[in-house]
Amino acid sequence: MSAGARPARVAMVSVHTSPLAQPGVGDAGGMNVYVLEVSRHLARMGTAVDVFTRTTTASQPEVVEVEPGVVVRYVPAGPYEGLSKEDLPGQLCAFAAGMMRVAAHAPPGYYDLVHSHYWLSGQVGWLAADRWAVPLVHTMHTMARVKNLHLADGDEPEPRGREIGEAQVVEAADRLVANTAREASELVDLYDADPARVAVVEPGVDLTTFAPGSQAAARALLGVPADAVLLLFVGRIQPLKGPDVLVRAAAELVRRHPGLRDRLVVGVLGGASGSGARTPMGLDDLAARLGIAENVRFVPPVDRPTLAQWYRAADVLAVPSHSESFGLVAVEAQACGTPVVAADVGGLPIAVGEAGLLVDGHDTADWATALGRLVLDPALRGTLARRAVEHAQGYGWAHTAQRLLDVYGEALSRPKDVSIHEAPRLTGIPTAVIP
Repeated sequence: MSAGARPARVAMVSVHTSPLAQPGVGDAGGMNVYVLEVSRHLARMGTAVDVFTRTTTASQPEVVEVEPGVVVRYVPAGPYEGLSKEDLPGQLCAFAAGMMRVAAHAPPGYYDLVHSHYWLSGQVGWLAADRWAVPLVHTMHTMARVKNLHLADGDEPEPRGREIGEAQVVEAADRLVANTAREASELVDLYDADPARVAVVEPGVDLTTFAPGSQAAARALLGVPADAVLLLFVGRIQPLKGPDVLVRAAAELVRRHPGLRDRLVVGVLGGASGSGARTPMGLDDLAARLGIAENVRFVPPVDRPTLAQWYRAADVLAVPSHSESFGLVAVEAQACGTPVVAADVGGLPIAVGEAGLLVDGHDTADWATALGRLVLDPALRGTLARRAVEHAQGYGWAHTAQRLLDVYGEALSRPKDVSIHEAPRLTGIPTAVIP
């Protein structure tokens, strides 16, 4: 294909989590939203997308058409239930074989390009791209070496096997997509990626669902008192995301300003995931020990329209992550007119911009001070709310999809580097099972 060519059909690979899964449940999160939204917008721009993901329940159909041009294909690989993300490296052979079978029943050249997400998918995508003689584009979303540099207290380091697997995918990919310039630098500095093959494509936000609205109406709908001071956390309940930082800071805020006690509501939206599922964080016990058990409200993951209502209802969204490739929840909240206080890590400075406050580190006193600035200063909160809406307008998913098409075009126009795709291949995939 010539420079600037667009693929007719992309094989999108998301092994460990379906784009149709509810964000906040298990391993589902921002990556799910990313895969689903870019697939939809790519299809609307004329590039069809088949998303390959692992079957996790017996009731899942083999194929789900999301909308014209977007198909999710569920591939059996290991037991449907009971496998954690950490168990999946042993199922990559079965997953790859399932992808090969799908392609074997399609016309030659059915897929023009493979775009894999997260390192597990990168291993499978590497094999598929090599077999089909098409480019491999890969998005890390998170990286072991970055996460291990910023571990939360009590969190488990990522295993050496993941680091090795990521390094292999970095070497094999024709293009690497980074969410921010900082992530691009991390790929180069920590994984020795070729800078010429790294492209920055910022994620987007659904500006139709996430938009300003009445705080009073949102609170009435959600059962939040009209005069509450609502601090909100949205994300998976695991040490990496730092929900305990918000609980501790809220208790310190009450200690400094006792008059807030009767009005303070700390909303924690999300489900346990990763190390947080294996070793529960005990946020309810923490809140009780700190004397704010009655102020903390735990809410299971909700659908996107309801999530937008929570953002509108909140005075502040806290994003105290220890590592974050971008931080979609920050932009979603800003699109609803809610100021953000976030950790100064990863892609959060880009996601927040000048429309929120950044905190260096995770010290309880520092977080209480930052939250207090917004809670106690309605004028500042109003100023940041207006900036937040303006800032979020630059992050529509259509723009993200268009940038990806540019990256795809670059990958398609690049002469095939045989040394990459015939270098050490993904081991453990017996050719006998591949059609």
